[in-house]
Amino acid sequence: MAIRAVLFDVYGTLLDVHSAVAREGRALGPQAEAVSRLWRQKQLEYTWVQSLRGEYRSFRALTEAALDYALAAHGFAAAAPRGALLQAYERLDAYPEAAALLADLRRKGIRLAALSNGDPDMLETGLRAAGLHNHLDAVLSVAPLRIYKPDRRVYELGRQWAGVDKAEIAFVSSNAWDAGGAAAFGFRTFWVNRTALPPEYDLPNTATIIGNLQELDFLPA
Repeated sequence: MAIRAVLFDVYGTLLDVHSAVAREGRALGPQAEAVSRLWRQKQLEYTWVQSLRGEYRSFRALTEAALDYALAAHGFAAAAPRGALLQAYERLDAYPEAAALLADLRRKGIRLAALSNGDPDMLETGLRAAGLHNHLDAVLSVAPLRIYKPDRRVYELGRQWAGVDKAEIAFVSSNAWDAGGAAAFGFRTFWVNRTALPPEYDLPNTATIIGNLQELDFLPA
C-alpha cells in the first residue's frame, strides 16, 4: 500500500536535542557532552515513569527537572547556565536535511504531521524557529491525552488524524523505543539510526533502518 501520510517524532528526529548544550554550554567545559546526554536520558526516563505511575507532568516541567538532575550530577547545581540552556531548548536546531526532506514529501502530495511528547506551545515555538512548521499539515501533542509515548493511545492519535489505514502511515523516529512502539502499533516504521547504534526492540524485523532523513526520499507518493 502506498504511503499517504507520514508522522514524525520531533525531539531527536527533526530537532537536535543536543544543540542546546552545543550553543549555550560553554560554561560546562569538557563535561558539556556528558551533561547533554544525561539531560536527554533523564528527560525520557521521567516521561516513562510518569506514564507508568498513571500521572502526568508537562514535557517542559520534566525537561527542567531532567536538566537540574544532569547539572547536579556533574557538580554544576549552583553555577551552570540553567536559564540559557532551557531557553535554547525552546529553539533547538533542525537537522540539516529536515526542511528539504519535508518539502520534498509535500511536493509528492503526502500529508505530514509531527507526533510528539512535547507541549503544544513548545512544539509551535521550536518548529517555527527551526523553519519546519510551514512544511507540516499538523502538529500533534500528547498533552490532551496526558500520557507519553510509547503508549498506544498516542499512535492512535496520529492514526485518527491521518484518517487512513495504519499500513498507509509511515512513522519516523530516531528513538529506538519510539520506533518500536510505533511498529508494534502497526505503522510502517522507519528508525533513523544516525549514530549507528546496535538495533533493539526487534527493529531489524519490524522497521526500516536508515541513517538520516534523506533516505526517506524513496517513499512513494
